[in-house]
Amino acid sequence: MTDDIKFPQAVECVAQLQPYIPGKPIDELEREYGVKNAVKVASNENPLGPSPKVLSYLKNALVNPLEFSRYPDGNGFVLKNKLVEKLTTEGLNLHIDQITLGNGSNDVLDIIARTFASNNDEVIFSQYAFAVYPIATQAVGATAVVTKAVNWGHDLSAMLDAITDKTRLIYIANPNNPTGTCLSSKDLLSFLKQVPENIVVVVDEAYEEYASFSSDDYQSMISYLNQYSNLIITRTFSKAYGLASFRVGFSVSSKVIADLLNRVRQPFNNNTFALESASIALDDQEHIRQCVELNSKGMSLLVSGFESLGLSYIPSSGNFVCVKIGSHCAEIYEKLLHEGIITRPVANYQMSEYLRISVGTMPENERVLSALKKVMI
Repeated sequence: MTDDIKFPQAVECVAQLQPYIPGKPIDELEREYGVKNAVKVASNENPLGPSPKVLSYLKNALVNPLEFSRYPDGNGFVLKNKLVEKLTTEGLNLHIDQITLGNGSNDVLDIIARTFASNNDEVIFSQYAFAVYPIATQAVGATAVVTKAVNWGHDLSAMLDAITDKTRLIYIANPNNPTGTCLSSKDLLSFLKQVPENIVVVVDEAYEEYASFSSDDYQSMISYLNQYSNLIITRTFSKAYGLASFRVGFSVSSKVIADLLNRVRQPFNNNTFALESASIALDDQEHIRQCVELNSKGMSLLVSGFESLGLSYIPSSGNFVCVKIGSHCAEIYEKLLHEGIITRPVANYQMSEYLRISVGTMPENERVLSALKKVMI
């Protein structure tokens, strides 16, 4: 009988983990609810998709069957060199040995936790910060120290006050997901100056391309890497570059830190097509410009629509915005599903009255607002 089967016991920190729950896929919604032409604005994806140059490469790649049977370049040499070339334009004298590639930036964030934290260590991150931080922290048996947010964003003073002799790692998302709040470079630099050098500070810049375009206060911390040996910058190709399904992320750090991260990184954690697509995408900055301009126009349309409906929202520097629906948020989310609109409830972030809505194409944004107006009546 199956009741008599004994299973191996997981370590306690893993057994108590709450898994990350992704946004509902379009095909799942259409299958379950019987709707057609659904719109997904739940996962902060780029509505324009990747560069046309990437699509052209992928079509040609399919005609060579050997591409599928060969292992990818485990060191990601071409992509790393492309990143060095690109990031040099951002004011950083970078070497290829400072880069760590990941299967999405989530992978890198997890690698960092496994490299620097374990039992009896503490990891600091903010209330309302990205869900991967607590998952990565708990998975290695470290203690999460969650500081209270201020105006839905990071309270850097509170984070400094939370530092103890057990602190090994600090995660900061800028802009923050899910709230979209943004820290100024002045405040971040002041913070870095006060953090002890033996504590690793991760600045997660997954939405850097959008923030650079939309916020006057925003500045990437990447140009300060050579001044702070304990600083790690993480970025992704999943957002503005439109390569979410390929799972390509990376970190930039000192050579010493990168060497440690690359010891933990799994071999071949990026497939051949992902590596090549990301390399090609970096060469098409015109496509990125078009994407962030569309995002800016779409954001303006959404927030104007929220205001006309009497709904408040959290101003965002990303490609998404959290709108306050109220105590009936779960009901409105469900009604929107029946209208073929997939948004993202953020109750798991202790924001039970809010929906996070990604910026789509202009027709998609208009449809979202129309549906929201209908179900709010």
